[in-house]
Amino acid sequence: MVDFSLNGKAVSVDAPDDTFLLYVLVNDLRINGAKYGCGRAQCGACTVLIDGEPVRSCLTATSAAAGRSVTTLEGLRDGEKPGRLQQAFIDEQAAQCGYCSSGMILQAQALLDRNPTPSDGEVRAALDANLCRCGSHNRIVRAVLRAAREV
Repeated sequence: MVDFSLNGKAVSVDAPDDTFLLYVLVNDLRINGAKYGCGRAQCGACTVLIDGEPVRSCLTATSAAAGRSVTTLEGLRDGEKPGRLQQAFIDEQAAQCGYCSSGMILQAQALLDRNPTPSDGEVRAALDANLCRCGSHNRIVRAVLRAAREV
C-alpha cells in the first residue's frame, strides 16, 4: 500500500512500488487532468506536483509519492470554480486541443509559487520543457502572466 495526500485528501492505493504514478492517478484514482503524452518524461503532459515540485508522473514511481502531497490539475480548483491559473488559461484562450494544458498549468503553478511576479522570459524558461503541439505558447505565456498580475 502507498499512502499519500492527493489534492488535500488522504489516499491509499494498492500498487506495486514500480508502478508509475500516472497510471495510479488515471486508472485507480480516476484523476483525468494528467495525460499520457510521450511516456518518456519529455513532453510534460503528465506533470503533477509532489510537495510543490513539478514531476513527470509517467516515469515517477508511485512509491515516490509515499507520505507526500501530490497535486493535480483538479487540486487547483477554487471550490467548484476554476483556480486562478485555470481561469487565466480560459480568459486568454490558451488551450487549443487542451492536451498540454494540465502540465503547463502545473508547471506554471510551481513557478508562481517560487516567483509570484515572473517576467516574460522567466515564464518561457519555466515552460520550455513542456510541449504544445497546437502552437499556443504565446497565449500560454500571456495566461501565466495574467494569473501573476491577478494575485
